Parts: sequence; structure tokens; C-alpha cells
Amino acid sequence: MKHTTTEDTNPIPHDPRDSHTTLGQPVETLEAQIRAYQASYYNGEGEISDQEFDLLWDTLKQLKPDSPVLHRIAADATDGFPKARHLIPMGSQEKAANPQEFREWATKITPELFVVQYKLDGASLELQYEQGTLIQAITRGDGLVGDEITRNARRMTGVLSELDLPFSGGVRGEVVMTRQVWKERYQDKANCRNAANGLMRKKDGKGCEDLSLICYDAAALGDDQYFQDELEKMHWLKARGFTVTETETFTDAEAVIAYREEVAGLRPSLCVDIDGLVVKDRKTDMVDLRRDRPERQIAFKFDLEVAYSILQDVEWSESGATYTPIGVVEPVRLAGTTVQRANLNNPDMIRSLGLKIGSAVSVVKRGEIIPKIEGLAPEGAVPGERETQDILFPAHCGSCGTVLEDGGSRLYCPNPECPKRILHRLQKWVAVLDIRELGEKLLQQLFNTKRIQAVSDLYTLNQEEVAEFERMGELSAAKVIRHIRTPRVLPLAAFVAGFDFEGVGEIIMEKVVAAGFNTLDKLRHASVEDLAEVYGLGDITAQAIRTGLAETAADMDRVLAAGLISLAPPPPDTAQPLRGLSFCFTGELSTMKRSEASQKVKALGGSVKSTVVKDLSFLVTNDPQSGSSKNKKARDWGIPLITEEAFLAKLSPQGV
Repeated sequence: MKHTTTEDTNPIPHDPRDSHTTLGQPVETLEAQIRAYQASYYNGEGEISDQEFDLLWDTLKQLKPDSPVLHRIAADATDGFPKARHLIPMGSQEKAANPQEFREWATKITPELFVVQYKLDGASLELQYEQGTLIQAITRGDGLVGDEITRNARRMTGVLSELDLPFSGGVRGEVVMTRQVWKERYQDKANCRNAANGLMRKKDGKGCEDLSLICYDAAALGDDQYFQDELEKMHWLKARGFTVTETETFTDAEAVIAYREEVAGLRPSLCVDIDGLVVKDRKTDMVDLRRDRPERQIAFKFDLEVAYSILQDVEWSESGATYTPIGVVEPVRLAGTTVQRANLNNPDMIRSLGLKIGSAVSVVKRGEIIPKIEGLAPEGAVPGERETQDILFPAHCGSCGTVLEDGGSRLYCPNPECPKRILHRLQKWVAVLDIRELGEKLLQQLFNTKRIQAVSDLYTLNQEEVAEFERMGELSAAKVIRHIRTPRVLPLAAFVAGFDFEGVGEIIMEKVVAAGFNTLDKLRHASVEDLAEVYGLGDITAQAIRTGLAETAADMDRVLAAGLISLAPPPPDTAQPLRGLSFCFTGELSTMKRSEASQKVKALGGSVKSTVVKDLSFLVTNDPQSGSSKNKKARDWGIPLITEEAFLAKLSPQGV
């Protein structure tokens, strides 16, 4: 068993844009990768596909859900395009990686007819029309706002500048490059997708004539009833003259699964790249399409390539307080590359699979980029007899010697004074405040010399001492100090997230603030039970917030006392119209799911109870005459029973 840290020599290349650096490297390396890919993307030279980028994004989300990289839209390129908003959000699709996951989705949605389309491996684009005239073409961007590349889009095959009727709304499609064009002109790019992504963002538009738009969706502005179903959309698009994606229909899930196998076999002969199928309910549901992740459609991915090897060793990569296992396997060819190391996720995975050194394992490449050990190999997949031995977990922190705590989903150092944890907190603070001038090397030097041991120490630095560090000088030091001392007004959520509580990021803290804990004093006086009531938290996260606040209280106070950082005032009470009210739901709701209703209540300051209790404010039911136990208990205790309509009326200050 090997133990790796940021200082260890690693056989994996250290180019931050080399995808393989995600394995065995600190999470900071993965963050650097994502930033680098974003920069190349916005400068017109996208280096990987959306799917590959999404895999890196999802990996970072799994390893470090509170990373500021995940919660900040990438900055515009220096020669970037103007920004524009989509008519309907371009959210991410739910994914099914295998037939069983698809069956589960189909059972939940139960469509009368499955509409099945090729999932094109390109770059998404929305064309916006006003009275039949193209006015804007917008890239996917962050799903809400993208780059306006209208001039480039007009040069692409399949983009219509004028329609044959006065349509106002959006048409969506995928910008692709055919394999033939790539082969003839762009083999210097890794694949068709990369070539297309780079060309469509070139400021001079050169090469966009080699791109094609294949359409799959449309929506009328202000008229949700314009299209009755998904098939009607496709007929309408085709009648206007758009090129549309291949579309089939099926009446049952098993037929879709069989079709997926058929199309997978056809992939080499297709003129464009595809990486799965998109399966939709025939009925168009505009409410669903506006969700971040629409529920009535799913990306049914093709099977991952699998290879079988032998687990030879386990290394433990350190990032902050967390120790992540990386499997070292006998070299094996997978998706065109030789794989020697693969993710193992966490201690629970090792235990649940019964993995040992010497085990035969199944290795896949997620999105053909990130190797991962999926489980044990089938019996006989790797011939020969081998001795096995248990995988040894690190027992003590390599930085401070503290006994590590095995939480199942992670192995970590619990010592709040651990030097590695303190350094990670400093890095997190600098990242949240986006103090780019204070680079990692300088921060490391300041930490190593004991000059910076807490966030508040940053605000005691002066230009003269910073100038003494390697490669600084007076001008560079002055710039660093100027940016550190720039007065900032931070939302409470960002301020707390900057102190790097384990598993608690800005998004989580925004939920806490929205639930009424909107001042530092209220946060500090909240109990674990109070915080656990916030939608989406639970006991573990609530305890992490409570512990983190206690550990960093003095440091937070010193930061605020320095006078350069101040907290934004809490939102007015009108933003919390349900504060002090509690709701319980029984029976089905017609306009939303119970989980959505609960989220709305908590976002507006109210609380949600799973059962009827004596201090409950309202029981929400569309069947108040029902003899259910909840209804009976509410009537016995004099708790008002309100309908869904009355509940919706209370979601505004005027309704309370």
C-alpha cells in the first residue's frame, strides 16, 4: 500500500489539462483541469467534449461538492462573445447507463409512447426567432446564459435565417462536424466534437461553413400549447427546412433497449458521432422542460467498454483532510489507452465489493476519460490462481499523526489543527474570494514559514514582508496586498463556505440562510436539530456546520474585526413569508411533487413535518373529507386543513 501526498512523485503527467491527473492527484489538480478546459472552451479551442467535461465536473462534485469551481460561471474569454439568455433553460439530462436504470425510469414515467432520438455528440445551440427572422444564436453556456454567436451560426449548414411563417420562439439543435470533413481537414483535432466546438467560437467565423446543425427541439415564445407533442415538433421542424435528428417511436421499454443495441452496432457506419439515445415521453410538458433536469426525458447511454485486470496495490491520495483510495492494476488496454490506475471512490466501496490485493477486477472508462474499478471481474475473466491479501487503510494522518476517522463514505483526519486541513482552508478562502494574485505557491510559502496559520492572518500581511518571498518583488507584492485588502461585502453563505467546513459548500449554506438562519448570530445559536430541519441537509451536514462554526468562531471574528470583510445584510422579512409556520402534506398534489412543495416552504422560511403534531400550523390535503389518520388527528387537535389551492396562495407575503 502506498501513501501519496501533493509532494509525492507521481508517474501521471502533471499538465493540469491532462485528464489522467484526476487519479491520485489532489482535488486542486482536478479544479485546475476544469478551469483550464473552461478557458480553452471560451477562447474557441474546446479540447474535450461536453460529455467528457461533464465527467470531470461530476467527479469534482463527488469528491468536493463545495468546490467554488462548481458554483461559479466561467469568466468570459478575453475575446469572448456577448452573453444572451435562453428562452428555456438548457439543463442537464437524467442518465441511464444500463438497461436496468432505463427500466426504472420507464416504470416511473410510464409514457404511452417512447420517442427515441440519436444523442448527437456535438455542441448545443439555440436559435431564437422573432416573427420568423433569426435574431440570435446562443451556445449552451451555463444552461441559462450562453455565448451569442449569431454571425458564426449563419455560416453553418442547417441554420435558417428566415422561416416560412411568423414564428417567435426557439429552435434547438446540436452543432456537429461529419466524420468525412474531420478526416479531410481537421485531423489535428482529437475528434469531430473538439473540432466543431473550437470552430463555432472563432471570432472571425472561419471554418463554420464546415459545421452542420441538426435540430431536435422547438418552443414558441409565450405559448406552451404551440406544440402538442414531441412528434409534432419534429414534423414542424422538418417542414420548415431544418435537418432533424433520427427519430423512432416504441410502445414498450424492452423495444427501446433492443433498439439501443441495434444502434450501438451501427455507430461505426454513421456519418456523425453519437454517444447514446435520448428517450422522451411523446407528450410535451413545458413545466418539466423548464426544470434543471427534466424528468420526462433521459439520456440512455451506450455500454461502457470494460476490461479485466488484477488489483496490485492501493494508494491513498490526500486532499485536505480526506484520504481517497486509488487502485493500481496490472496494465490493461481500455478505450485506446493503457490503464494502470483507477478510482476506488471510498472505503465503503472496498468493503462492499470485498476487494483484496490480488482480486480480479472490472475496470471501465467513464466517458472514455476517467478509469474506475466497477467491481469484481466475472469468474474466469482473468485466468490463473493468485494469492490475495487485505487492503490496508492508513491509520494515522501523514501530516499531524492523528488517528484517522473512517466514516464509510470517506476516510479523514478529524484534527481541526491539522496543518493540511488549515492549508486547505486557506486555499478555500482565497478561491471563494477569487484573490487570483495570491497564487498557490506564495500561499504555500506563507504557510510553511508559519506566517499564515489562519484566515485572519491574511489581513495582517504587509507589502514589505511579501516582497521578500521568492519571485515577488515590490510591484508584485503591492498587487497582492492591494487585492487582499480590497474591501468586500460577502453574503453570509459565501463567508461561511470560505472557512471550509467538511462537506459544506456555498450552495448548502444558501439553503440554510434561506431557511431563516440569515445572520451569523442566528447560525451560531442554531442547534443541530434546528439545522437538520433545513431541506436537503440532514443530521450529518447539520453537525458539520455546528462543529465548523465552533472551530472557526475566533478566526471569523478576527476577519470581521479587521474591517475589510463585512457581511451583507439579511434579506427583508418579506422574503420569508412562511417563517414560524409549519406544514404537513398528505395525499397527492396536482401541481407539484411533495418534495417540491417542501422545498418551497423551507425556502420561504417555513418548516415541514412528516407527521401531524400538536403545534402544526396547517395540514395540506386535496381530500379534506378523507378518513385518513392524518386528517383525523388534525381535526381532533383543531389544526386547519387547507387545500392545495389555499397552500399555493400562502406562498407569497400577501397570502400569509
